[in-house]
Amino acid sequence: MTQLAFLERDDGPRLAFRPRDGEEPTLLFLPGYASDMDGTKAVALDAFAQRRGLSMLRFDYSGTGSSEGRFEDATLAGWIADATIILDECTRGPVIVIGSSMGGWIALHLAIQRPDRVSAIVGIAAAPDFTEWGYSDALKQRLAAGETLRFELPDGGAHVTASGFWTSGQSMRVLASEIAIDCPVRLIHGDRDEDVPMDIAFRLKDRLRSADVQVKVIKGGGHRLSEPHEIDAILRTVAALVEPAS
Repeated sequence: MTQLAFLERDDGPRLAFRPRDGEEPTLLFLPGYASDMDGTKAVALDAFAQRRGLSMLRFDYSGTGSSEGRFEDATLAGWIADATIILDECTRGPVIVIGSSMGGWIALHLAIQRPDRVSAIVGIAAAPDFTEWGYSDALKQRLAAGETLRFELPDGGAHVTASGFWTSGQSMRVLASEIAIDCPVRLIHGDRDEDVPMDIAFRLKDRLRSADVQVKVIKGGGHRLSEPHEIDAILRTVAALVEPAS
């Protein structure tokens, strides 16, 4: 496993990351909501980078995993800022950004802000604008009133949405108009995803300005896309983006 490091900054919590030295392009993994850099897909991508001799970086947003901060204080804008400073301070050259679920939303903002650095995007069950379509009108009213939502999960954990995060997400939506991204984009989605409707992938495809956008549907795939054959599909997609640049 790559060495755990921390990015110090004056205006926010320390960010934990695991860098892997190698050739360009760098693979930058963005976890999903309430996830971290040590999940199945992130580790598989790191092993792929090691085999290919590629540079890779995975990290935890503030308030998650090994990074400092409180999860309840996090906002989408703050996590986009985390990803931006990690890109600026800890990577070099062209970067392929691989975003899982909410990480796919953050990847879009990263590409908009740093078009000269982001050479391609891979969205794994990408969930742009989930603060809009992922909550009922009744729940959105409670969030707008300042309430923090907490739902117990079968595994004993809880799904928590703070009002500040939801409000920030609503201000960062992208699906209502053209998305000014011109790099190649690959969207991988399972047709049995119960968390992010497959329609979101096709809506995103239509909104992206890039002419090089592909949607890859995995039959029987759920939201996690962590089964061996699903991981293999992700790695093949990344490999096809790496090879022209190598």
